[in-house]
Amino acid sequence: MITAKKSKPFKYGFSLVLLPLFKRSFHRLLGQKLSEPPDKPVLFIANHSSWWDGLLFFLLNERIWRQDIHIMMDEAGLQRFPFFRWLGAFSVDRTRPKDIMESLRYAKALLDDGKSVILFPQGAEQHLETRPLTFQSGVTYLMEKCPDVPVVPISFYYSFGRERKPDVWVHQHPPLSLADLEGTTRTDRTAALQTHFTALLDAQREDVIVGNDQAYKELAVKWKW
Repeated sequence: MITAKKSKPFKYGFSLVLLPLFKRSFHRLLGQKLSEPPDKPVLFIANHSSWWDGLLFFLLNERIWRQDIHIMMDEAGLQRFPFFRWLGAFSVDRTRPKDIMESLRYAKALLDDGKSVILFPQGAEQHLETRPLTFQSGVTYLMEKCPDVPVVPISFYYSFGRERKPDVWVHQHPPLSLADLEGTTRTDRTAALQTHFTALLDAQREDVIVGNDQAYKELAVKWKW
């Protein structure tokens, strides 16, 4: 696996590029209940339908959470874009079970060291409307190994409205613990988490369809680095 190699100078330079890129690409960034998580470290989980997902995490962390975050990234993608290591990305090769375990143990070590970790339980990008969501068991493995670390679900939804550019809807949901998941086996708990997150994402989709942006706050307009 490829480990993270964070660089503060690179993070600062990258942030200067990312916000203008975001503003050129999207009409609005709408957030609901985005706030600093209750504890550190945190295991963030999110649905994964776009290459923007990881960049949005970086953007939100810089402005809201301000945690020492690390993100699990597909090894082929990290080899293609190695600079993401300097932002905290580490790799996983899902074609090799031994590499998966090595990456999960690395994630556990980060959490044990007080750092926060971002995981996309779907394992790979899937279309936003794919149902049912299919989660890998890595997140429940980490929940079992780090039972005191809260899991904070973040749902992303990308939608075109009346403007030329799309909107991004981001909802931070209440934290979860292992006790919140039904079942006694890792397989059962993963299925329970999958069902729970699907319900969260479907409810967000309804907000988007009816244009219920009153519960969301527009975030990007006044942001300055």
